[in-house]
Amino acid sequence: MWTARVLQFYFTGGGRYREFGMTAPANRLIHESSPYLLQHAHNPVDWYPWGDEAFRTAREQNKPIFLSIGYSACHWCHVMEHESFESEDVARVMNELFVNIKVDREERPDVDEVYMNAVQLMTGHGGWPMSLFLTPELEPFFGGTYFPPEDRHPMPGFKRVLVAAAHAYRDNPSGVKETIRQLREQLTSMGQAQDKNAVVGEPALYEAGRQILAQHDDRYGGFGRAPKFPHPDALTFLLRLFHATGEKRFLDSTLHTLKMMASGGIYDQLGGGFHRYSTDEHWLVPHFEKMLYDNALLPRVYLAAWQITGEGTFRRVAEETLEYLLREMRHPEGGFFSTQDADSEGEEGKYFVWSVAEIQRLMGPEKSALFCRFYGATDVGNFEGGNILHRLLTEEQLAKLHGASEDVVREVLMEGRRVLLQERTHRVPPGRDEKIILSWNGLMLSLLADGARVLGDPRWREAAKALVRFVHERLRSGGDYFHTTKDGEAKLPAFLDDHATWAEGLIDLYEATLDSSYLEEAQEVAESVLIRFLDRQDGGFFTSAVEHATPLLRTKPMYDGAVPSGNAVMAGVLLRLHHYFGNPAYLSEAERTLSLLAPGAHRYPLGHGRSLCSMDFHIRKPCEIHLVADGKDAGLAPLLRVIRQGFLPNLTLRVVTGSVGSDAPEAIRGKKAIDGKATAYVCHGFTCSPPATSPEQLADLLAPSYLRSTGADANMTR
Repeated sequence: MWTARVLQFYFTGGGRYREFGMTAPANRLIHESSPYLLQHAHNPVDWYPWGDEAFRTAREQNKPIFLSIGYSACHWCHVMEHESFESEDVARVMNELFVNIKVDREERPDVDEVYMNAVQLMTGHGGWPMSLFLTPELEPFFGGTYFPPEDRHPMPGFKRVLVAAAHAYRDNPSGVKETIRQLREQLTSMGQAQDKNAVVGEPALYEAGRQILAQHDDRYGGFGRAPKFPHPDALTFLLRLFHATGEKRFLDSTLHTLKMMASGGIYDQLGGGFHRYSTDEHWLVPHFEKMLYDNALLPRVYLAAWQITGEGTFRRVAEETLEYLLREMRHPEGGFFSTQDADSEGEEGKYFVWSVAEIQRLMGPEKSALFCRFYGATDVGNFEGGNILHRLLTEEQLAKLHGASEDVVREVLMEGRRVLLQERTHRVPPGRDEKIILSWNGLMLSLLADGARVLGDPRWREAAKALVRFVHERLRSGGDYFHTTKDGEAKLPAFLDDHATWAEGLIDLYEATLDSSYLEEAQEVAESVLIRFLDRQDGGFFTSAVEHATPLLRTKPMYDGAVPSGNAVMAGVLLRLHHYFGNPAYLSEAERTLSLLAPGAHRYPLGHGRSLCSMDFHIRKPCEIHLVADGKDAGLAPLLRVIRQGFLPNLTLRVVTGSVGSDAPEAIRGKKAIDGKATAYVCHGFTCSPPATSPEQLADLLAPSYLRSTGADANMTR
């Protein structure tokens, strides 16, 4: 590639490394609050945080910048720190040749997105740690991810990369300028509409689902080969397609993936919650970090699967993950921390791995034999001599193999999980990044709302309300939100993802509680986004507002990465608010955003799951349910129970108690309670059903069309 050619001369021996004999100056990161930056505060590298001091120094000394981006739970970030950034030898080279900047990608998603796009354009792939070389004007001219300390085929050693990049900046300015020019052109084009008239209809949605299924691993579940990521929004989209079409292949593939993940090592069989991804195709060996966003997104898919099938496994996994989040990831006042590290005591996964001898000591020989058989623990082990627990059998199969009753087996397994989990609390735990990020807490708010709505457990409703109070007290000032807070200090104006996921969570909480204040706040958030983030020329929304001073250019999140695309989430928020408030501007900007997202969703649907979900909402239109009752407690509960127990992916819900006045929303005018009973009206498009006053009548109206048309039992979906 053209970027590689700029440095080829130096990688092949044209640049010669020399010792500079410098001592490391004081490390400025010691004054930062980010746990990731503090992890590097005692490196001999003369790190700067992202900011004017570093930029001014680079300009004054005419030095290129080495920019390193990562996050606190990133295993390979730790590896590169230990191998290179803790090395006095490497640090001397870095300090002599560069101004060195460390960025926590979770604190500055706008900076991360700009330079991640650049690395992907230069190398064809991305990831963390991200390593970039910039001019003093912050323009990237070379980059990559992890570099080993010495040459390791096919990767060049980090010291050689450093020297090569410095010499390229000094000796080949024309090549560097050409690299920058081409990169800037491509970066700019990434946020522009490729087809302003792009429209996705039902056939295109169906084709997207077909393409996603073509990548499905029918044996082990998931998509593609190792490493495997869960792709929760793509799974949700497949469930939507099943709901719309009745085609079992969309359901079966999703359920298979969910079951395989729930049985594998990617799921913490003792404590609940999901690790980041699987390094193998079997879901056995994960990268052990636990991220808040994965554990906010995945249980919602499991809850949807439980609504559709009634299978207890799906409910169990959702509830166990919720319990984990409240137990280990929650701030005492209600917010949720960011991540748990992969490493403890310097070893990846040590906290989660067991030997057979340990299990025998804790459970005794007979019970441990059952437990080890069920969870695949052997003397040989499956991870560096230890055992990652994973489910090999069902409880019924284990009972038959050991000639025991299922009740006995179930009791032994439950006791074993309890005893091992208690024992695990005495180990040195992985580090926890206690930054609280608004966007990830928005995802958590949606999960807690789902838990309250679907499971009816008041704990989840109260946790959701506490989270809202936390955000109002710690992450909001006036009408403005902050991106992150730690140790009582709120930092950085909120980004697009913060606003979008928080608004979505508020709408979800309104539909779970029917407290209209949440819906009103969601509308206020959306109005702020339209003013401060909208691209009025090409449509869609920028990651950053003007006040963020994002380098190079304001990017747009166009595809799902570790978290859903902010544009896809915002489009869904605007569509839902349009159906609640009737504002045509919401519909117009949502449609422009979806047109911007459509070409990418067509080319690579697996990476645009949330976009496809928002498109599905727009194309199929929501099921609008209006409940009218003479009083607050006049028979609403049985009707609400029917609404909340079924999988209704496109839904708006409005409840009016008392008389429906002329000032009521147009959609509900003229509707009344029949014979004094709470009454439901189900509308779709411009057509409304006859009034329903019994749960049975409402359940029939809400059954998916394919069930009604075939006469199938609506209880197939519970």
